[in-house]
Amino acid sequence: MIINHDTLRDFAGRLVAAGGSSATEIGIVADHLVEANLRGHDSHGVGMLVAYVRDFEAGTLKPNQQPEIVSDTGTISVWDAHAGYGQVIARQAVEWAIGAAKTHGVAVNGLRNAHHIGRVGTYGEIAARAGMVSLHFVNVASGPPPVAPHRGKEGRFLTNPVCIAIPPTGNNPPILLDFATSRVAMGKVRVAHNAGKPMIDGALLDHDGRATTDPGVMYDEPGRRGVVLPFGEHKGSGLALICELLAGAIVGSPSVATMTPPERGIINGMLSIVIDPARLNNQDAMLAGIDEMVAWVKSAAPADPDLPVLIAGEPEQIARAERMANGIYVDETTWGQLAEIAQRYQIPVPN
Repeated sequence: MIINHDTLRDFAGRLVAAGGSSATEIGIVADHLVEANLRGHDSHGVGMLVAYVRDFEAGTLKPNQQPEIVSDTGTISVWDAHAGYGQVIARQAVEWAIGAAKTHGVAVNGLRNAHHIGRVGTYGEIAARAGMVSLHFVNVASGPPPVAPHRGKEGRFLTNPVCIAIPPTGNNPPILLDFATSRVAMGKVRVAHNAGKPMIDGALLDHDGRATTDPGVMYDEPGRRGVVLPFGEHKGSGLALICELLAGAIVGSPSVATMTPPERGIINGMLSIVIDPARLNNQDAMLAGIDEMVAWVKSAAPADPDLPVLIAGEPEQIARAERMANGIYVDETTWGQLAEIAQRYQIPVPN
C-alpha cells in the first residue's frame, strides 16, 4: 500500500477515536504516528495501532488521561501518566521542562507509567525548535524482553532508546540523535517480518544463539524465541542498562526486571533533561560554532561517492521529503491488520 500522508493520518485518527479519545488526543496521536512514517521510522508509525487497539480494548491503555504531578520543585518534576497515551503526556512533560529551563536554565522531568511514547525524536525536536538542548533516556516494560545483553543469548532488555537534540541555526535544522540501544528497533524487526524481508546481518540470534537474518525467530515459535543484539556490543548493552536505570529505577517507573506480564500492555518511563544553551555561551558564538562543526564533518570525502556524509537527523529529513511527495509505504500484513480493526469498528478503509 502506498498512501498519501493526509489520508493515512485521517485513517489513523479514526482508529484512535475507536478507543474513545478526545479530538485533541486523536490529533496528537495520529500526527505523531504518521510523522514517524514520514521520517522513515515505520517501526513507530501507524503499524503501532495494532498494539494500541489491543491495549485499549484490554484496558491497559487509558485514553484521555491527565498526568498526576507527583512532585514539582520548579526545576525537577515527576509525573505519572497512569497508562495514558505516551504521545500526549510525554509532549506535555517536555513542554513543562522547556518552560522551566527558560526560567531556571535547566529542568529535569521524570515520566512514569506512560503507554508507548512513540518516536522519542519528536520530543527532542520540540525542545530544539524552542532553542533548547535536550537529552532523553527511555525504558520499556512490555512483556518478555527481546534484547540480549552483551555476550548473552537470552533477552534482558527492550530497545531502550536515547535521544539528544541540538537547536537549529540559520543554516542548519536541528541536530537530532535518536536511536535504539539494540542493533535495530524491535518495530523494524516486526516490519521486516510482516513484509517477508530478511534483517541485516548482526542483528539477530536464534533460540540456540546462532546468528540469523530471519525475523521469524522473534515471532514464529514463541517457546523458542530468538533475541535482538545490542548495537556496538558492550556499548549498546551498557547504554541499555543505563536507560533502564535512569528511566526505570531512578524515575520510579516499572522495570523490565519486575514487569513482564504481557497483559500489562506497553509501559515507558522517560528521564528528560532540558538545558537553555544561552546560559552556557553567547548565542551568536554558539550558533556559529554549530555551523562550523557541521560543515567540517560534512566536508569529509565519502567512502562511497553515491552515499554522501550525513549528520544525525538528515536521513529523516530526506525520507520525509520523499514520502511527502510520493506517499507512505505500508506493508500488506500491517495494512491487513489495520483494515481488520477498521471493519470491526465500522470505519471506512482507504482504497
